[in-house]
Amino acid sequence: MQTGVLRVLRATAASWWRHKELRRTGQTGQAQQLERETVLRDLGYLKQAASLPNAHVICGEGGTFIYLGWTTVSSFAPIERFPLATLAVARGTPFIDIRPVTDVIAFANLPRVTRDGSVDPEPWGPGRSVSLTTYNDTVEGLGARIINDPRPRQSI
Repeated sequence: MQTGVLRVLRATAASWWRHKELRRTGQTGQAQQLERETVLRDLGYLKQAASLPNAHVICGEGGTFIYLGWTTVSSFAPIERFPLATLAVARGTPFIDIRPVTDVIAFANLPRVTRDGSVDPEPWGPGRSVSLTTYNDTVEGLGARIINDPRPRQSI
């Protein structure tokens, strides 16, 4: 693991209000233990983001979400203020920026990205799901920007 990644995760964990409060009240050992647990948990999220085929980060007006199959990690903050999501994108996880999307109704009606890699044979109706590449095609048509796009590049 890169030293820079660990440095960011440790700084983020140490900045949490609960950990600061424990240090302020003299409970340094407990704060350090919670910070270690937080860093290990976040490292697990980064490993999942790198290994799962449909893992992606999405950022909109409501915050930033890291989709990891059956797990979602979120923050009400934009990606610029969510270090874990920023690290995941920097390490190659696809990033879908939906902040430019203006048709919120069309976006709300999009199918979800499949959790386990399987695709519904009939991707319509409640609970429908599509592959990440199909989702990217659709959301890009609505105006979203995609970074670390997993779709194969087509030559002109």
